[in-house]
Amino acid sequence: MDGIHTEEHQLHSMLLFRSDQLVFEEYFNGYDVNRPHDLRSVTKSISAILLGIAIDQGFIESVNDPISKYLDFSEENKNFDPRKTQITIKHLITMSSGLDCNDWDKRSKGQEDKVYKKKDLITYTMNLPLINDPGSQSYYCTMGVVLTKEIIQRASGMPLDVFAKKYLFEPLGIRDYSWGYTADNREVIPAAKRLYMKPRDLAKIGLLVKNKGKWNKKSIVPESWIRELATPQTKITGLAYGYLWWKFPLGSAAKSYEALVATGNGGQYIIIIEELDFIAIFTGGAYNSEKDKLPFSIVNQVLIPSLHQSQ
Repeated sequence: MDGIHTEEHQLHSMLLFRSDQLVFEEYFNGYDVNRPHDLRSVTKSISAILLGIAIDQGFIESVNDPISKYLDFSEENKNFDPRKTQITIKHLITMSSGLDCNDWDKRSKGQEDKVYKKKDLITYTMNLPLINDPGSQSYYCTMGVVLTKEIIQRASGMPLDVFAKKYLFEPLGIRDYSWGYTADNREVIPAAKRLYMKPRDLAKIGLLVKNKGKWNKKSIVPESWIRELATPQTKITGLAYGYLWWKFPLGSAAKSYEALVATGNGGQYIIIIEELDFIAIFTGGAYNSEKDKLPFSIVNQVLIPSLHQSQ
């Protein structure tokens, strides 16, 4: 911590849990315990939890449901392709819909920043060209998650914020949060908004996942869904990917551990290492910068070796 305090960085918070107990908490660069933080794409990982709840509650039959059961493809659109009827919810949450949607390719018609400029995000995304067979390739596609959240809303008959409050946040005691996102000074639809949450409340999400969907011994999300969510389903840029959660090794060449990770631009992370009974929460402001990877250096070079010493 002495080193972190004397170096220039863009960390905003760092919380560490061992055996489900908060053992370390520090805030930086003007942030404090009471300030909600923009979670960026960690919202995607929370959306995967909401989807599991929607299935458990019977609003959605299965992750293998075709999305056309809930959303309409326009057969009159020039990009209509019969293979689109094969796209399932599972394809959306494994980033393998086959649609021309790749946030990391500025040429992609479904690249996130381009789509936010459109009048009707849902219709535009549904009408994107199909460039691969559904399930054959995975590319990082935010709009696929927007479709997933829209499906939760339509299937449940509840706005996403109301659904999340009732089935996830209230049971976890999470109260001080909000949904937002303004693109080009224009509000986006509810399904495209992201969460702003305090780091301690973000940690509750990590604890829920680590404890297989249980909170205070009560099941909030089915254990079977948490296992499925955490199981690698595909690879994106060579890294294992489950249902909107990443799975990759952390540690050293001598000893590595499989970590389940939720990530967000700028340095927002939930890092769960089950083998070490350990959770790390980070928030930060290193947006669109490789500096947002600093938490992984801290975990690899400081925290894991410290955990080894304490065993």
